This record gives sequence, C-alpha cells and structure tokens, in this order.
Amino acid sequence: MTKIVPVGVSARHIHLTQEHIEILFGVGYQLTEFKPLSQPGQFAANETVAVIGPKGQFDKVRILGPARPASQLEISRTDSFAIGVKAPVRESGSIDGTPGITVKGPAGEVELQEGVIVAARHIHFHTSDAAKWDIKDKQLLKVRVGGERGLVFENVIARVSDSFALDMHIDTDEANGAGVKNGDNAEIVD
Repeated sequence: MTKIVPVGVSARHIHLTQEHIEILFGVGYQLTEFKPLSQPGQFAANETVAVIGPKGQFDKVRILGPARPASQLEISRTDSFAIGVKAPVRESGSIDGTPGITVKGPAGEVELQEGVIVAARHIHFHTSDAAKWDIKDKQLLKVRVGGERGLVFENVIARVSDSFALDMHIDTDEANGAGVKNGDNAEIVD
C-alpha cells in the first residue's frame, strides 16, 4: 500500500502564551487570523514580532495561534547561525534546557529564558490515518521525496491525534535541500 502524505514547509515562526501576547501587544490583546494552517484550529496571525539574538535579529516573525501554554520560537539551523543561538533539534513543546531569546512587539518586550528550537521533522496523523497504515505515535519513519534533488528523510516523528490532519512538516533548510515546496507529496517508505 502506497502511503502518500502532503508536505508543509515551516518557515521561522513563534508560538506565544497569552501573557506574552499581552506584554508584546497590550493588555487583553487577542491575535487575529491572517490565514488558517493545515492543522484544525491553528492559524497564522496577522501579528508579527522581532526576535533578537546575540548576533542578530529577525523582524516580522509570524506568530502562530492560538495562544500556547509555553512560548517557543521555531527556526532553521541557518537561522540559528544568523542570530547566534545554538538551537537544538527538538519536538515542538520540548523546550527544557533550550536557549532563550528577546522578543519585541509594539507594546513591549519579553526575555524568553528558553524556547528556541529547530523543530524535528514530523508528520501529523489523524488517528484514522495512522490506524489505516499501522503507524504508532512517536514512531520514527523514513519518508522519500522525489524530484531533481530527491532524497529520503530519516527519523521523521509520527505524531498521532484525533485533532490532527495528515501533513508532514519540514523546515526551510530541509525543503531547500530537497527541492520541496508546500503541497508537494512525499511517500512513507518505512
């Protein structure tokens, strides 16, 4: 059985707690939706912030909503070199012991003590898709992309939930290296 998944390329972005949103944008502030994302209930917000590291900064980093329990900046390895932060490869939400960063908004700034990661490549599976293909949560997969720079991604983490929609997430470095763009297809090979 062929196991085809759509690919989503994640550019640098930030998730923020409601407390941090209010520090950065003002008391009671609520994010506004720019466009929906592939995962149900998730969206790219109209709002952006600057993130400042020891060697540089990125302006207009898109916030993804809704608010999260912990603030987290997801960047590529190339981004980490550019701003001087040694971001480890981690699953989203696994931020213990990661470096921090300064986040600046129109109403204030926040010093994150931790939360800067290079997101581990992963596939979101709805429970029904995972069951159909006999894939378990946290299982490591091999996924092939075709094309002129085709390759096999190893150590792709399966994330299974009733609240997910089928989508593989890789960062911009990985996408550029493989010649992949949003909406391309990949095949789970192991």
